[in-house]
Amino acid sequence: MVQNYDLDNALAVLHQGGLILYPTDTVWSIGCDATQPVAVSRLLQLKRADSASGMEILVNSLEMLRQYVGHLHPRIETLLLYHVRPLTVRYEKGRNLPGILLDTDGSVSIRLVQDAYCAGLIENLGRPLVATPADLRKGYFPINFGAISSDVIERVDYVARHRRSDKSPAQPSVMVQLSLKDELEFLRD
Repeated sequence: MVQNYDLDNALAVLHQGGLILYPTDTVWSIGCDATQPVAVSRLLQLKRADSASGMEILVNSLEMLRQYVGHLHPRIETLLLYHVRPLTVRYEKGRNLPGILLDTDGSVSIRLVQDAYCAGLIENLGRPLVATPADLRKGYFPINFGAISSDVIERVDYVARHRRSDKSPAQPSVMVQLSLKDELEFLRD
């Protein structure tokens, strides 16, 4: 069960352009309001990254997803509705997002969340969140809250209380994109 005070505190930080450490439907992530360029810049600075590579945008509905992609292919829409594991899709063209969140070719990775905490944050914020693994090492995914470095914890503005004691090992989402021939390509299993 998600505690309202936990959502309220996280939302207050997000509204102020802050960074949060929070559990997603995959791994613990560092995030911010995806529509605030200053917050996204702070996140990139914390991750010591010069691009948004490795960052994902989280939405809570197909309607919200449509606001941030150039085209939602019917095959992807069906896949999103029926896929059991969390699924991140690499879309050819992102829109209505700060340019800093788009790859050089204009593409963007977006996940329709399945987790109640994330969905509640996004619903109450009314905008998508950025999610990047809560670690400063490239390619490392913390399997639970206990695997997160104190360096990360100390550098965010709010640490969610939800699922801190959960020791279940987490894993990243499956990641796909559509090829030019409208065939699914798996980028991450």
